[in-house]
Amino acid sequence: MEFLNFVLPVLLYIFGIILLIVLIILGIRSIQILERIDHLVDDIEHKINSLNGLFTIIDRTTDGLALITDRFVGAATNAISKIFKKGKKEDDINE
Repeated sequence: MEFLNFVLPVLLYIFGIILLIVLIILGIRSIQILERIDHLVDDIEHKINSLNGLFTIIDRTTDGLALITDRFVGAATNAISKIFKKGKKEDDINE
């Protein structure tokens, strides 16, 4: 019994030390991984910022095309509605 009272605490201390060392190693590795991820995110952000000018040009071009098509559709709609309104007015006059 006295032997177990001596051996068990020693084993617990040894396992505790091993666990502490493993946790320290895992902590250091996780810090290294986070630094790599931070570097990768900075690189991606730099590349995205370099494309902002291109996206601005594309946005302005699509806005201009949308404005032109809206005007064309509006003019076509007005022309068609005038044609049909003339037909209705002539029908009203004949009646």
